[in-house]
Amino acid sequence: MEILHCIPKDLYEQMKGEPAFGRLLLEKAPFIHCSSMEYFWRVSPHFDHDPQERVLLVIETDLLDVPVKWEDLEGCGRAYPHIYGLIRPEAIRQVLPYCEAPDGSWIKNAELAHIPNA
Repeated sequence: MEILHCIPKDLYEQMKGEPAFGRLLLEKAPFIHCSSMEYFWRVSPHFDHDPQERVLLVIETDLLDVPVKWEDLEGCGRAYPHIYGLIRPEAIRQVLPYCEAPDGSWIKNAELAHIPNA
């Protein structure tokens, strides 16, 4: 299964050459926040008008060797995937630009267009 992680591009660039990805993220939280492909449109407003350039990491959970827990930590009735550990580089299947409309809202990437919003 593929999931998404949205990250500032400069932070991604800092970590992309490391043997395992996510060390700087795990220094700030016990897990790496992710979203299902279908729910990303619900998460994307958190990044509206953020001046940082961002990228979307498409992560294949079957290639991870750390736990992925689907949790509803906010009690919203939807569970989101959280990666509890470092990400093997081969699990990052694609790095996509975070596309924005003039109003700052996310535009679904062409590579994700076939995935319906839930």
